[in-house]
Amino acid sequence: MSSAEFNSLVLNSSEELKPFAISLTRDHETANDLCQETLYKAFAYRERYKHGTNIKAWLYTIMRNIFINDYRRNERKKAVLDAVKYSQQHYAVSSEINIHLKETHAAIHNLPSILKAACLLYLEGHKYHEIAFALNEPLGTIKSRIHFAKKQLQKQLDR
Repeated sequence: MSSAEFNSLVLNSSEELKPFAISLTRDHETANDLCQETLYKAFAYRERYKHGTNIKAWLYTIMRNIFINDYRRNERKKAVLDAVKYSQQHYAVSSEINIHLKETHAAIHNLPSILKAACLLYLEGHKYHEIAFALNEPLGTIKSRIHFAKKQLQKQLDR
């Protein structure tokens, strides 16, 4: 088959590609792009066309394969972009948490030593009576020291 015959076959069938492209993409602009890409591939790979084959079916197959490949490529891009976006958000949140932790640690270490000892034990998860026993202080004293330490920390961290 000569190039002129092939060109004429493809161009005569090109108008029938548009409705199929619209059914795939559901967008006129994207459908036009898909039609152009299909015609480009048809002309680029004209040597693969076997004379006697249904030209419309051959062109529809090219179009469908282009659409599927583009769809998969776009899905991979979305997945990568979502992963990048998630990691950036996670990094921003973890950085913010680290900043707050550093501020909290600094505020705790700026407490007066009498309050700091009880506060640190409380933050480690010890119960009031365990702290009182460890520091050899009355339970009420420990409760009030922890209360005053919390108030001071709250003032420092609210700034």
